[in-house]
Amino acid sequence: MEYRSLGRTGLKVSELCLGTMQFGWTADEETSFNILSAAFEGGINFIDTADIYSRWASGNPGGVSEKIIGDWMKKKGIPRDQIILATKVRGKMGDGPNDEGLSRTHIMAAVEGSLKRLGTDYIDLYQTHWYDENTPIEETLSTLDDLVRQGKVRYLGCSNYPAWRLMQALWISDLNKLTRFDCLQPHYSLVHREEFEGQLADVCRTYSLGVIPYSPLAGGFLTGKYKPDSEKVDSQRAKGAQRYFSDRNWDLLAKMEDIGQEKGDKSISQIALAWMLSDQLITSPIIGPRTMDQLTDNLGSAGLRLTQDELQILDKASQAKSKPS
Repeated sequence: MEYRSLGRTGLKVSELCLGTMQFGWTADEETSFNILSAAFEGGINFIDTADIYSRWASGNPGGVSEKIIGDWMKKKGIPRDQIILATKVRGKMGDGPNDEGLSRTHIMAAVEGSLKRLGTDYIDLYQTHWYDENTPIEETLSTLDDLVRQGKVRYLGCSNYPAWRLMQALWISDLNKLTRFDCLQPHYSLVHREEFEGQLADVCRTYSLGVIPYSPLAGGFLTGKYKPDSEKVDSQRAKGAQRYFSDRNWDLLAKMEDIGQEKGDKSISQIALAWMLSDQLITSPIIGPRTMDQLTDNLGSAGLRLTQDELQILDKASQAKSKPS
């Protein structure tokens, strides 16, 4: 397992980040504990969650994923300084008017809830889950800066921001001498490229932001488990995979399978992750295994890199925007 600096910071994170949206939803507590332990033993020190995971599931009040992680660290006696914890704030955590958003009121309440559930006195990476058009960016950034100064948060990041909002946040931070975002969590994969590569990639490259993409396997589409004759997806979590059913993407999967065989019988999902790991701009793609078999497969991508010829084949097959050399 390789460890990389998170953007311009000195924080070292594993080249794979363990996503935990599935904990308490499609993976029960016992399975979640097993995945966490095996990931840690496999060299992953970077865990990403959010306070709202998985509030959309029946009987889940939100915060369940965070609590599972906190309980696992306590039960297994995991040294806190050996884990890089990332969580997020923005989503609805109650029925009151101030139980969501990026206001000072909500952020201050939300961080205390996350700290309690995680069983820790600090969060390594605190991220705004998505932007809040109803709250001035100055209010959000000054509140986050206060959390850093208080020692409750060490680094800041954001997710699901368009390029102009990310630039606005960086500018406001610089203008007011506030702690800035040092990490972006974008939606990015071989079959979902333009959203990140259109402008966000240039911003991250220019301002040295870490990049930790979510859904690098496109809801399971880039595992190869779906075939051209597939009529529907087979799980609630993977409903988004069906949007990628197209002749072009079936051809892409075939090329990925060929590359995997040439590289020693590597799986399609391992090639999808290796494609990201071969890009110096990408810090750590977020994997989201809900079974031990899926985790084992994902871990098989650690250290795997693609050649320039292989990258060109996949770029052509996925009709990529040209990348800077």
